[in-house]
Amino acid sequence: MTQAASVWLVLALAFCAANLPFLTERLVGLLPLAQGKSLAIRLGELVLMYFLVGAVGLGLEQRAGQIAPQGWEFYAITGALFLTFAFPGFVWRYLYKRK
Repeated sequence: MTQAASVWLVLALAFCAANLPFLTERLVGLLPLAQGKSLAIRLGELVLMYFLVGAVGLGLEQRAGQIAPQGWEFYAITGALFLTFAFPGFVWRYLYKRK
C-alpha cells in the first residue's frame, strides 16, 4: 500500500469511527444495550475510537518505515480533527428534528 493510500485510509476510517457512536445504539457498534446510550457513553466511545484509529495509523506508519516522533501538538490537532469529523453524527443525533 502506498503512503498516499495509507493516509486516505486512515482519514476515511477516522470519519467513520468518529460518527459511529452517534449513529447506532450499540456499544462500539457491536454490543446491544438494554437502555439507550447517554451522551457520556457516546463521548467515552468517541475517545476509544480515537485511540483505535490512532493505533491503526501507527501500525501503517510503522509498516511504511520509521515512526516520526510526535509532541503534544500532534495529539491536539488530531483530536480536534476527530471532533470535527464527529460533528455530522452529533448533529444528526441531537440537533436534527425528525418528524
